[in-house]
Amino acid sequence: MTSPAPSFTLAYVPGVQPGKWVRKWEERVPAVPLSLVGVTPADAADLVRERAADAVLLRLPTDRTGLHAIPLYTETTVVVVPKDHFVAAADEVTPDDLADEILLHPLDDTLDWERPPGRPALERPATTADAIELVAAGVGLLVVPQSLARLHHRRDLTYRPVTDTPQSRVALSWLEDETTDLMEQFIGIVRGRTVNSTRGRPPTPPQPKKRKQPPARKPVPRRGRPRRRS
Repeated sequence: MTSPAPSFTLAYVPGVQPGKWVRKWEERVPAVPLSLVGVTPADAADLVRERAADAVLLRLPTDRTGLHAIPLYTETTVVVVPKDHFVAAADEVTPDDLADEILLHPLDDTLDWERPPGRPALERPATTADAIELVAAGVGLLVVPQSLARLHHRRDLTYRPVTDTPQSRVALSWLEDETTDLMEQFIGIVRGRTVNSTRGRPPTPPQPKKRKQPPARKPVPRRGRPRRRS
């Protein structure tokens, strides 16, 4: 029985864009196909634990039991508002600027706080997408990582940075005991290692040392025999 061809499955949560790393993979490891799988933040870590994916790009904090996690970058936190809202005229705002506003807190919120600043809504929306619809309807505002604001972009909405709030960190995560050669390859790609880096590629086997040949001995010139005196 022949063994299955190698492959690599990468999961990612909404807002994360793995395209640049996928292109690098295709350049460096063309013989191994990379498959992408979208996953909700709540299911991201379990997808790897269940071996349905080799690795996942997720947001911290999360339950990291049994997992490695390499933080890759930190996202800017923004508030999503209607375009005619007063916040749209500012370059950035603080939580105090939002104190009198209704702030929506979806159940799939990725920021590490009990509730956002401002006044809470009567009910928590189920998803960020639902909260965006409520912002567009004028029900309240929404604080999210900037990538999610871009993902759910609408013409009637805009967003501005919010200072002094929790920030979302995007990390690469995989099983603790399964750092395979392919996993090392992908780690090297997301960390910006060059092709010639010693990590993520098989080591060069030691070459036998060549024995040094002793230097050639120069022939000793023969002295002529002394002439006999007559």
